[in-house]
Amino acid sequence: MTSKEISKPLVSTIISTKNEGFNLTRLITSIKSQTYPNIEIVVVDNHSSDKTVNIARKFGARVYIRGPERSAQRNYGVIKSQGKYVLILDADMELTPNVIAQCVKLGESGLGGMIIPEKSVGEGFWAAVKSEERSWYLGDDSIEAERFFNKAILLAAGGYDESITGPEDWDLPLRTRKLAPHGRIKSFIIHHEGRQYFWKMVKKKYYYGLSLANYVRKNDRHIFSSQQIYFLRPSVIGHTYRIFFNPIVYIGVWILFFAQTLAGVLGYLRGKT
Repeated sequence: MTSKEISKPLVSTIISTKNEGFNLTRLITSIKSQTYPNIEIVVVDNHSSDKTVNIARKFGARVYIRGPERSAQRNYGVIKSQGKYVLILDADMELTPNVIAQCVKLGESGLGGMIIPEKSVGEGFWAAVKSEERSWYLGDDSIEAERFFNKAILLAAGGYDESITGPEDWDLPLRTRKLAPHGRIKSFIIHHEGRQYFWKMVKKKYYYGLSLANYVRKNDRHIFSSQQIYFLRPSVIGHTYRIFFNPIVYIGVWILFFAQTLAGVLGYLRGKT
């Protein structure tokens, strides 16, 4: 890098992994292809049994071994990072080229966190359903959550709550937004969902529901606001016309929503006891 590039604020990309050898090369390649020059890659691995760690080291990432869940992994990665800014990533993501440059520009203007919109891609009917649902939420700050933070703001907010898995992506921004304004960029993260299976998606929501009680206890006013009621969300109501374009996928979104909601409630009740 030139001296001018080095003078730009360092951005630390924090990647939590567990057996992500299939996905990791794509993500790190997209990080190294960013138009922004001053980036470090920190991988916090949860005892993978595949080649995840070897792949990360091959690309020059700093690798740490940590568990038991991604909230703890993320916090550890932030502590070990050296950047002014941190970008929290999952291994099945891919960055479009201008993501970090746009985030830094807003960060240098005084914003504490940035929402990066996501597009889902995958194989099969349920992946198409997931992609359709995610497309409804573009621009909805109550669903889309910040992934890019000023590190000082993130630490001042207490980092990720390690007692929460799933809703932690919303819990942290509720705290950082009290300390500094947030913004959003136009560039996307592509989320590679792979082949999706209905019962696997439902089971995942049940697992997330197990720690939901902790989130609800902390954020009950937010949870039960009218903005959080699914049927009343402008981002949901505003897309009812989509039923005319692809009615089967549209109906699939609602079937998945009700099944995942039931699974989440059952998980919540189990976790609460």
